[in-house]
Amino acid sequence: MKDFFKFTLATITGIVVSSIVLFFIGIMILVGLMSVSESETVINKSSVMMLDLSGELRERSQENPFEEFFGDEDYVSYGLDDILSSIQKAKDHNDIKGIYIQATHLSTSFAALQEIRDALADFKTTGKFIVSYGDVYTQGLYYLSSVSDKVLLNPKGRVEWKGLASTPIFYKDLLEKLGIEMQIFKVGTYKSAVEPYINTEMSEANREQVKEYISSIWSQLVEDVSISRNISADSLNMIADKMVMFSQAEDILNYGLVDSLIYKNDVRDYLKSLANIDKDGKLSVYNLAEMVNVRRNVPKDKSGNIIAVYYAAGGIDMGSSSYSTEETIISSKVIRDLKKLKDQESVKAVVLRVNSGGGSAYGSEQIWHAVEELKAEKPVIVSMGNYAASGGYYISCSADCIVAEPTTLTGSIGIFGMMPNIGGLTKKVGLTFDVVKTNKFSDFGALGRGLNNDEKSLLQMMVNDGYDLFLTRCADGRNMPKEEIAKVAEGRVWTGSKAKELGLVDELGGLDKALQIAIEKADVEGYTVVSYPEKEDFFSLFLKEKGESYIESKLLKSKLGDYYNQLNFIKSIENADLIQARLPFDLNIK
Repeated sequence: MKDFFKFTLATITGIVVSSIVLFFIGIMILVGLMSVSESETVINKSSVMMLDLSGELRERSQENPFEEFFGDEDYVSYGLDDILSSIQKAKDHNDIKGIYIQATHLSTSFAALQEIRDALADFKTTGKFIVSYGDVYTQGLYYLSSVSDKVLLNPKGRVEWKGLASTPIFYKDLLEKLGIEMQIFKVGTYKSAVEPYINTEMSEANREQVKEYISSIWSQLVEDVSISRNISADSLNMIADKMVMFSQAEDILNYGLVDSLIYKNDVRDYLKSLANIDKDGKLSVYNLAEMVNVRRNVPKDKSGNIIAVYYAAGGIDMGSSSYSTEETIISSKVIRDLKKLKDQESVKAVVLRVNSGGGSAYGSEQIWHAVEELKAEKPVIVSMGNYAASGGYYISCSADCIVAEPTTLTGSIGIFGMMPNIGGLTKKVGLTFDVVKTNKFSDFGALGRGLNNDEKSLLQMMVNDGYDLFLTRCADGRNMPKEEIAKVAEGRVWTGSKAKELGLVDELGGLDKALQIAIEKADVEGYTVVSYPEKEDFFSLFLKEKGESYIESKLLKSKLGDYYNQLNFIKSIENADLIQARLPFDLNIK
C-alpha cells in the first residue's frame, strides 16, 4: 500500500509538471503562430502613419520570443530597416496623407537619426504632411522632428537643445583600490579605448579628437535644423547656450523651435484637419507594426537578379550572453555567409551594411579576407551606420565604394591589447602562488603576477605587427600610399564628412545611396533587394535562447541605466581576443 501511494503521488506530480510545461509551450506556439500569421494591413482612405518613438533603435528588427511575456510595452526595440521601409511605403501609398511623429525617447546615435530624417525629407517631396508632437523633446528626437511641417509641443512641455558633450568614465582609481593593474599595449596616439583603465582624465590627443568630432556632429545638426526651421545657425547656438530645457513653452515657441502649443488629446483633431476629415469623422492611424505588413505597390521583378544587403552590426567576436539585446558580429558566421553570396550566381552585387565599433583584430582580418574574395566576383559597396570604426573600418576598407552619413563615426585605425594584473588583489585576499616550469615562457599570463619585460616586448611586437597589417589593408583597399594612410590613422576617430575629405570614405549618404551605387555597378535592369542574413523565426529563437538570461539583462538595464553598456562590455572581455581593434566601448555622447 505504501508503494502504491508513492507511485500514485509520483504519477500525479509528473502529470502536473507535464501539464505546466505543455501549457507554456502551447502559449509559445500560439504566440508564434499569431506572429507568423499576421495578415496584410489594408490602408483606409485618408489615413496617417504614426512613428511612436519610445525605446531603442537597432539596425534590423528581430522577433523576441520573450518580449511578449517580459517586455516593457513603453520601451520598444525598433528596426531601422522597418522604419525606412515603412516611410517609403507611406510615400508610395495614395491613401496615406501624412506621417505623425510621437517623440518620446529613442536610444540611438545621430547617424541613424539622420538617415531617418533624410527619408522623411524625401517623403515630403510628395506634398504629404509631417507633424510631430512631444511632451518633452530629447535633443535627438527634436533634431529628427525638426524636419516636420509642424512641430507641436505640450503647453507645459520642454525641448532639449543644449549642444553635445562626451563624458567618458574612468576606472583607474577604482582598479587600484581593488589591486588590479591593466597592462596596456597599443599603437596610435589617438587610440583611446584603453584610457579609462590607465588614466583619470582624457589625454590631450583624445581631447583634441573628441572635440573635433562632436563639434562636427553638432555643426551638422545645427545646419539641418537651421534649414528646416529657418533659424540661423548663430541663433540656434545662442538658444542652446540659454539651456531652453528650463524655459517656458511660450519662450520655446517664440524662439521658433516649435510651431504650436497643443495638448496631446487635441492632436488627433489637428491631424484630421490636415487630412481633410470632419471633426466627427474617423481618422485611421497605422503604427509601425501595422505598416510593416503593408504590401508595397511595386511590380514583382521576374529577372531573378538579386542585390544583397548584408547586415554586420555590433562588436566583432566580442562574445554575448545567452540572450542579449546587443547586436554582435560573429566572424565565422559572416565568413560563411559572404562565401554563399559569392557563390550565388543570382546575387549581382552586395551592400555590406556595417554598424560596428570593432572588436577582435583577428576576427576583423578574417572578415576582410572574405570581403576581398567576394569583391573579386561581384561589386561590394559598404554602407556605414552609426559606427564603422577600428575593426568596423577594417572590414569596410577594401570595398569598391564606401558610403557614410556625415555624422557616422569612422576611422580609428589602430590596435591595442589589454591584460589585467591582479597581483595586488590576490595579495589583499591572502593568495600566494608558486611555479615549476620547463621553459622560459611556460607560465606566461599566470595568475597573480604582472608581465615581465620580455613578455611585454612580445605583446607590444604583436600589436605593432597588427597595426602595420591594418595600415596595409587600408592602403590597398583605398588605393592610397601607406604613408598617407598612416597620417590619418594613429587610432584617430573621424566623422563621415571629414573622412570623405581625407579619402577614407567615397560618398555621403545612407543605405539608399549605397543601394543606388550597387545597382549601377551591377549593371542590371531588373533586380530584387534581399536582406541577409535571414532573420530567425520565433521557434528557432525560442529553442536557442534562454529566458532567464533575457530577464536578467532586462533587470540589469532597469537598475543600471547608462552604466549597463559598460558592465556588459567588461563582462564580454572574458570571451574577447587579446588584441583588439575597436572604439572605446561607450563614447558617451549626449
